[in-house]
Parts: sequence; structure tokens; C-alpha cells
Amino acid sequence: MKTLFDKVWEKHVVEGIEGEAQLLYIDLHLIHEVTSPQAFSGLRIAGRKVRRPDLTFGTMDHNTPTIMEERTNIKDEISKAQLDALANNCKEFGVELVDMFNENNGIVHMVGPEQGLTLPGKTIVCGDSHTATHGAFGAIAFGIGTSEVEHVLATQTIWQKKPKTMGIEITGKLQKGVYAKDIILYIIKTYGIGLGNGYAFEFFGDTIRNLSMEERMTICNMAIEAGGKSGIIAPDEITFEYIKGRRFTPKGEDLEKKIKEWKELYTDSVEAFDKYIKIDVNNLVPQVTWGTNPEMGIDITGTFPEIKDVNDEKAYEYMGLKPNQSPYDIPLKHVFIGSCTNGRLSDLEIVAKIVEGKKVAENIKAVVVPGSQIVKRMAEEKGIAKILIDAGFEWREAGCSTCLGMNPDLIPSGEHCASTSNRNFEGRQGKGARTHLVSPAMAAAAAINGKFVDVRFEKGVENNETF
Repeated sequence: MKTLFDKVWEKHVVEGIEGEAQLLYIDLHLIHEVTSPQAFSGLRIAGRKVRRPDLTFGTMDHNTPTIMEERTNIKDEISKAQLDALANNCKEFGVELVDMFNENNGIVHMVGPEQGLTLPGKTIVCGDSHTATHGAFGAIAFGIGTSEVEHVLATQTIWQKKPKTMGIEITGKLQKGVYAKDIILYIIKTYGIGLGNGYAFEFFGDTIRNLSMEERMTICNMAIEAGGKSGIIAPDEITFEYIKGRRFTPKGEDLEKKIKEWKELYTDSVEAFDKYIKIDVNNLVPQVTWGTNPEMGIDITGTFPEIKDVNDEKAYEYMGLKPNQSPYDIPLKHVFIGSCTNGRLSDLEIVAKIVEGKKVAENIKAVVVPGSQIVKRMAEEKGIAKILIDAGFEWREAGCSTCLGMNPDLIPSGEHCASTSNRNFEGRQGKGARTHLVSPAMAAAAAINGKFVDVRFEKGVENNETF
């Protein structure tokens, strides 16, 4: 009796005793400009090559400006040095790179699935904590440190102690105006950021089966925010349909053979999990974070909690808020729609439905940053971009953007931002920036109304069918 995680893990163990660190073979190594320069320097010093450049793929995302003119003249010296280093390293070591001028460029966790690099049954690593995103395909995917990046580059393996497994069964039908982002924010709010310490999550249940691949990626993306090593979802027909026809996806008979193998990737019984949780989302409402970590969240209909410890006290002081206020009281000035959590085409479709024919409130600066250039082109071709621009949103090039303070897209100190990203830590979006995590629908409604509202009652959420 094994879990999905067990089955994938065991196929990749090169050596090592169960219960201790084991040497895992890595099927895909994704790299970007922030965590790879030192790793390549280490290879150069040791006189080593990249062991499998064909299983390594690079993209520029964290430091890239989202205004094209700024990409040709990057002012931040550290950012420019890291981007230049990645370009030079990939050229020297024979690694394919989609740089910031490439038509396939984008956030690393967007590029992998789009290119068909992310596939069921794989082990996938990247020097980025949100690598958990790729687990939505039935892969074991997790972030690694810079020294580990060097180890994988040199050996195509990594030493890891196998985590325990936690099954999270999610059942019920989501209300209109409630989305995958609300599910994962609710889990983190309810069980805390330490829920997954020492565990790999598997998300399953009828709610998960009814989600699109893009929604599944949103949930796995934030598994790390609940303390998990990774998140994984069993592949099914929705997975296989998404994968078909992509650049690196197997073709023809090879694909059919693979699909037959992938259909064996499932957990035999809930009894195989080390821990099991069941959640009913029938009555779930939109979520908003009020504090400085993702567990500091409430229902849109709720009020901020009483101070229970020094962390709450510090969070309230940093955020400029008080207990018993509500999300409606937050003085928003910014709306950011994008990131590897919610920068996909379906996210932008939801936003466009809500803002079509309306205008961004005068007190709000609203920016939309597609997660990849492919998403950007598709949104432009489908008329989504025009709807957003006509409503008063700034429309940018792909990149990590305002998710984190490593590029020019910063939130000014003391100002509040409704953000579709994944972290609301102090200074995450810029020194002194105040971040509130929400779904794309909630962010869109906030942009139009100039403040947080309950998106369930906004025009445009009745029908979320795609364009």
C-alpha cells in the first residue's frame, strides 16, 4: 500500500537506506538568474561540466523589468550582473535559455508546463521555493538551495531524506466567486504555516478532480506556504489533455505509452498517508490576508482577530491595522495581478470578465503582469488585454514583477496592495510595503471599487467560462 509520492520517489532512488538521506535522480532541473551564478562558479572552479545539459533549462524572471524599454538598460547593477551571468553560463555550459527577449520567456514555473518539460512521474528541482507548482502534474517537485543547484548541475542527483506524506482531501462545490486560491489560503489560515513541516502534501478529492490544470498549479504553488516540502496531485485525463502537443511532450505512440504508465500514479488508499485531513469547501468564501505571513488571513465577511501573541502585535504595527477592523477598512492603493501563483491565462480571463466595461478606481494603481510571454500573446489575441487596458490597468511584459522586490516593480513603503502572489512577508513587495493576498477575482473587484469587496456579488462572476 503506497502513496503517489512513494511510487515516484522509489523509482528515482539511486542509493541510500530508507529513513536516511537517499540519492535521488533528477529528471528536470530548472534554473534562473538568482540562485544559479554561484553554482556555475563552483563548477568552473572544480573543473566540472553540467552532467545533463539536456535535462537543464533556464529562464530569466526574478530580476527582469516588465517594461520592455527598461530591459535594454537595466539600472540595478546586481540584477544586471545576475542576468548577464545566467546568459554567459548557459552559453558556456550548453544549457538552453529563454532569455528576457525570447518569445517563450516567463516565470520559471510557468515555462516548465508550457514547454511540456513538466510531466507526470518526474522529479523536478529548481533553486526556488515555489517549484512545488509542478507537483500539480503528478511530479515530485521542490525547491533547493544554491549549493544543491551546483550538486544537481554536476551529478543530476541530489541527497534528500524522504518526507512523510500528508493527504488533504478536498470535497464540495465552490461557490461562484470562490477559486483555487481561496482553497489554499483557507488551508493555510486554518492549519497554519507549520502544517506541513516534515511532510509532502497530496491534494485530492472531488473538488480537486474538477479543477483545471491551472487551478491545480495554484494550489500546489502555495503548498510551501503551509510548510510542506512539496505538493502533488495525481495525473488524470485533464492532465493528459493539457500536456498534449507541447514542445517537449512525447508524441504519438510514445505519448500513449507514457499515459499508460502515468495512469498508475495514484495513492492506493488514504491509509497509506502518515497524516490525513478532509476539508469541505461547499461554504468557503473569498479569503484575504491581513498580516505578515499567509496564515494571517480571514474570510472577506470576517473581522481581524484579537492580538494573541507578539507576532500578531508586530504584524498589526507593520500593516497599520487593528483588531476588529474588516477587509473593507483596508486603504488600498495598489492592485497587482500576476506571479507564478496567478499569472496564467485563466486568471486573466476571470479578471477581464469582472472589469469589462468598467474603470479602475482613481485611488488605485492597477498592474497586470502575465506570467509568461505566451500568456501575454494569447491574452492579446483573445481581446483580454484590450479589456484590461481600456479599464485602466497597466499591461506589462512577463516576469515575477511585484511578487518580490528584485526588480523595478515595487510597492511604496506604507502603502497597501491587493496581490495575487503567494507571500505577504514584511518587505516582500518592497521596503515597508503592505501586502494582502487574494484571488485574481478579488483583486479585480478591488481595483474597480477602490477597496476590498465581496466578489461573489460583483457583476461578471456569474459566468466564468473562458473567452
